[in-house]
Amino acid sequence: MNYESLYQSLQSDEKSLKEGISSLQKLYKSIRRETENGDLKSLLKDLTAMSEALSSLSAALENMKAAADGFDSRSYFESGDFAEQMLDACKEKDVNVRGEFPVYEMFPYKVKLDTENQDLYLDRKKVQCMRPLSFVEIVRSGQEKLNKAPFNALTFVNELSDAYDLALLKLDKTPGTDVYLTSLYKFLAPMSRFRKDYDQQNFAFDLARLYNSDTEETKTGRKFQFGPSRNNMKAIRILDRDGHEQFLATICFYE
Repeated sequence: MNYESLYQSLQSDEKSLKEGISSLQKLYKSIRRETENGDLKSLLKDLTAMSEALSSLSAALENMKAAADGFDSRSYFESGDFAEQMLDACKEKDVNVRGEFPVYEMFPYKVKLDTENQDLYLDRKKVQCMRPLSFVEIVRSGQEKLNKAPFNALTFVNELSDAYDLALLKLDKTPGTDVYLTSLYKFLAPMSRFRKDYDQQNFAFDLARLYNSDTEETKTGRKFQFGPSRNNMKAIRILDRDGHEQFLATICFYE
């Protein structure tokens, strides 16, 4: 199954709807004028034309409804056709994607397919969309909007530095020691209500913007360095300036 096939089949009737509605609007204006001026002959003629236009409009509506009713959305999701076409659309629109059915990452978004209810989730938000191409365009538009949003790399690295110092105290580590970024996130957003507004995907996106910035030190002159880990469960996936994935696991601040 492919939604694009349904989309194409709906196009001719959609065009008929547009033309029919436009015709009805023109006829309505004429009928108002004719009733006001007492032009009964023209009124009868336009009333007949409106009746015919309404019949044509009704037929187009019925065709569209029948086509939409005949599309098996449950099978479309459960068969994996939607997911496969979504991945193809990601390639077409140059949207980086990884993961396996039914959960994917389109950085910095998490995408989940609910096959039972035929629903899509972009992070925690339900998206009503049965067309893979349109959904990927929604994702890409969101990514572009996020990338254009103001970001102060120096402010963020200073906050990271403060969280790092707190983590050293709490974890009884010495200055300059690598600390997992996932641990720092918990110090940046210590309470569940904070993590709801600033989840780990938001954190990953800010890390990516810091990683891709020219900022090399805090306001006090402390430098920092990201590090990898053999434990991928501890690593945070980001995309660099060229759209290539990088895995950041730790950070250390040093004089």
